[in-house]
Amino acid sequence: QVQLIESGGGSVQAGDSLNLSCVAIGGTPGAYVMGWYRQAPGKERELVADIRTTGVTSYADSVKGRFTISRDNGKKMVYLQMDSLKPEDTGVYYCARKLYGSADYDSWGRGTQVTVSA
Repeated sequence: QVQLIESGGGSVQAGDSLNLSCVAIGGTPGAYVMGWYRQAPGKERELVADIRTTGVTSYADSVKGRFTISRDNGKKMVYLQMDSLKPEDTGVYYCARKLYGSADYDSWGRGTQVTVSA
């Protein structure tokens, strides 16, 4: 069973940057899609960005041009570079994983808090 551990969250001002990291520990080899979700207070969890093993990426419209997802397959790491942060980016950010072709993410980290002040 894989364990996903996030780091890099914090409290920043609007316009600042943060870089989130997630490491996958254990689990079985495979072609996994890695994703970053976030959940704002009182809102449902939403997919922010994901990346395939091949490096193909997709982003939520709200973060396009500001966030960049990347991965290092050898290190089993996935990153989320967040620039030009806005107060509406505030939330708990979760790292998630699913097998390529699967509908749902089935492995989740515990999350890291990101707070952006105006």
